[in-house]
Amino acid sequence: MRRARLRISVITGAIITLLVTVVGGIAQTVMTQAQNDQVWRELRYGAARGDLSSPPGCTWLYAPGVPRLANAPGGFPVRADLDRVRATHEAVERTVRRDNTVYLVRSQVRADGDVVQAVFDMRFQLADRRYLWGALGIAEVVGLVAAAVTGAVLGRRAVAPLAEALARQRRFVTDASHELRTPVTQVYTRAQVLSRQARAENLPARHRDELARLVGSAGRLGEVLDDLLLSASLTAGPARRAERGPVDLAELARSVVAEESDRARENRLTITVDAPPHPLFVDGIESALRRAVGELLTNAIGHTPAHGRITVALAGVRGAVELTVTDTGAGFDPAETERLFERFHRSGRGGRYGLGLALLREVVTHHGGTLTATGRPGRGARFTIRLPQGTGPLARPAAQPVKSGRP
Repeated sequence: MRRARLRISVITGAIITLLVTVVGGIAQTVMTQAQNDQVWRELRYGAARGDLSSPPGCTWLYAPGVPRLANAPGGFPVRADLDRVRATHEAVERTVRRDNTVYLVRSQVRADGDVVQAVFDMRFQLADRRYLWGALGIAEVVGLVAAAVTGAVLGRRAVAPLAEALARQRRFVTDASHELRTPVTQVYTRAQVLSRQARAENLPARHRDELARLVGSAGRLGEVLDDLLLSASLTAGPARRAERGPVDLAELARSVVAEESDRARENRLTITVDAPPHPLFVDGIESALRRAVGELLTNAIGHTPAHGRITVALAGVRGAVELTVTDTGAGFDPAETERLFERFHRSGRGGRYGLGLALLREVVTHHGGTLTATGRPGRGARFTIRLPQGTGPLARPAAQPVKSGRP
């Protein structure tokens, strides 16, 4: 919502600024052209018929035998133009910049045969143009202030209905997920009990398989509800931000790997944590970061065949903490990299049906970090979380890296 309001403010400001600039440019062009046309008309008239001894203001006339006026600017007449007119009998016009001003000069042959040069001083016209640019500058500043205020008001009013709709959507998702969580948990528990009883009572394989599928479906439904709750809580505002604090990402990764040790042994996988002995603090919500790291590890375990290896590496890199999970699994097509992070996407790499990696990116983004993925079919995958490094309490001796799975 903040980005939308800011975008509306910027667009409004840009439009008003563009309008002021266009109007100013048109005004400047029109005034300059009108001034130039008027001055050239007066100059041509003066050169052809003006009184040589008493020219109009800001104009000087030079001709043979005519005394030079006391207030005449230096450097005139332009002898080269007079010589050219005598030789060709054609009028010559030019613009001369001298003494911090501009002079318009016309040389021609009069009807009586005299060669006359008329010079006009543009300093007053140039001053008018500077005043115009000053006025346009003030108008630009006023326009920018008006644009900022207008953009803020329009942005707030335009985005308010959308913000309310999103807030209602989040409340619905949160309430629905919370209300469904208990019955789904009960279904999952009862399905597990029935599955164990079916195995204990040696029921037909067909019934045991159906109960196993029921357990898996109920478990996945619970995971989807957990994902929805976490996604809604990430945008819950100040109430959720109050939970932020220093989190030792290295210690958190070791803990997540330890929790998955039994599953790694069942799948005959080796998981190694490669982290420095000192803490690597980031500022964030521990439960959300734990879910993110757990999602990466779950994703790697689910796509690594037996006897494979998974490495969880952590390091501090230029003011950030990087956590990389590398597996020796099936990998994925590089063309599908971005689609991996789409909600409910199922690619050739597989993955559980749910928010999955999309939620993982959402968690990382809300913590001011980035998530990247690289991989090749049949050559494994690498997922990297990069979070801004934070400060934490004094470091305590770190635990030894956890290694689980096959020796």
